[in-house]
Amino acid sequence: MPVLLDEALQYLNVRPGGVIADATVGLGGHSAAIARGLGGTGRLICFDRDPEAIELAKARMEEVRTELGGRMPELSFEARAFSQAADAIAPGSLDGLLADFGVSSLQLDEARRGFSFRSEGPLDMRMDTRSGETAGQVVNQEDENELADLIYEFGEERRSRRIARAIVRARPITTTAELAGIVSAAAPSMKGDKIHPATRTFQALRIRVNDELGEIESLLKSAPSLLKPGGRLVLISFHSLEDRLVKDALREGGRVGIYEVLTKKPVVAQEQEQMRNPRSRSAKLRAAEKIG
Repeated sequence: MPVLLDEALQYLNVRPGGVIADATVGLGGHSAAIARGLGGTGRLICFDRDPEAIELAKARMEEVRTELGGRMPELSFEARAFSQAADAIAPGSLDGLLADFGVSSLQLDEARRGFSFRSEGPLDMRMDTRSGETAGQVVNQEDENELADLIYEFGEERRSRRIARAIVRARPITTTAELAGIVSAAAPSMKGDKIHPATRTFQALRIRVNDELGEIESLLKSAPSLLKPGGRLVLISFHSLEDRLVKDALREGGRVGIYEVLTKKPVVAQEQEQMRNPRSRSAKLRAAEKIG
């Protein structure tokens, strides 16, 4: 269920014949709607560094092809991180670039991927399971001070020192449920908390394992060179660290004359969408148009 779908399409200004890149195709929710909007013409380029997501998105797009009687834009799929978008897209060729920085349902709902503490699974958290260190390696190998720093910086967790100390004392830790229990015991929910006490620690580990903020910074740097004059950049963030990077980049782009910022304040999900899809509650959409 794609987040802020109508709003994303509106700001992308999808029209027949356009060239659009979906930097985070996931299960293809946004891309399916973009393909319909392109009206059987133009081109749609889909990125995801999770090879499982790419295969599922391909299958979903074939369903859309059948639905539209074969009238589809030219499709291409790139099984790589969106920080590498400039390697697959010609400079100045895009009418629109969309990125939804949220973790996909595929990753959250599959216990074996190790993203969620709501079901027991291995401590993995890699979006690309073909390479890189796992969350388990970080949890069991980093020293206490390094763990505390990353939980504080990437999780914005004020009790990071206490949590890091508990993790080090409990090592080795092998499963998501085990880690969640350790964090919850070290830093239980306080009055007024609306999230599980392990949420911020899991966020911090996921950001570290996937270099999520570095990926976003790379995309923000390359986006102006990929867009045509009049091309639209639409970005959906889910926590303050992401949104701050996006807000600062668009503001600076506006200041130096690269962008016209289209969203003075972030666009958020309406109440009906939040009820239908609780994951949309923290989503913030910002958009800009490249100045020609």
